Amino acid sequence: MHALEPLAHPPENEAELLAQAQRLAGLTLGELALRVGLTPPADLKRDKGWIGVLLELWLGASAGSKPEQDFAAIGIELKTIPIDSLGRPLETTFVCVAPLTGNTGVIWETSHVRHKLKRVLWIPVEGERAIPVAERRVGSPLLWSPDREEEEQLRRDWEELMDLIVLGQVERITARHGEVLQLRPKAANSKALTEAFGAHGEPILTLPRGFYLKKNFTAALLARHFMM
Repeated sequence: MHALEPLAHPPENEAELLAQAQRLAGLTLGELALRVGLTPPADLKRDKGWIGVLLELWLGASAGSKPEQDFAAIGIELKTIPIDSLGRPLETTFVCVAPLTGNTGVIWETSHVRHKLKRVLWIPVEGERAIPVAERRVGSPLLWSPDREEEEQLRRDWEELMDLIVLGQVERITARHGEVLQLRPKAANSKALTEAFGAHGEPILTLPRGFYLKKNFTAALLARHFMM
């Protein structure tokens, strides 16, 4: 058995990626960080993306902050998901930034949301605040594509939310819109405004929005695959 090492190159296929992800299962974030010379933060308040960055290092991800999938060559997106002791997601999952202008003629089939969720490597990570970040363990990975029913749920919500954006109703959308997909402000601070349209088609400035998967969707997905 060779010593566990990060993938030195982007994985060439799904099998290589999944095998490496399976090797990480059961290890703590502290152990993984130590082996690549990173220091775990005391908490994730300021370092929300730290776990994702750590796992990308281990899995040879290539995209960085580019709009393509994390493993673009094999068409796979990486999503870490914090879970409680019963294996349930603790928060919603960010999918991608929502386009607020230039949406004439956009359809689900070619949408960014669908592209990002076509094939996802989910990696559950212990997320309860009582557990120090360094001691949180990585769970078993799951390689997933939406089935017909999941895709239909996502498409319905996406179309409803995009209709509201196109009709200039972006300011009226709340986290309650959408059964499995929601639209929420995504900005580091309230000064980071972006262009959108108001109810009468006039240009307005508003907070950037992101698409997020609701916890009910990811909880069902994890439960079904891990047979909880």
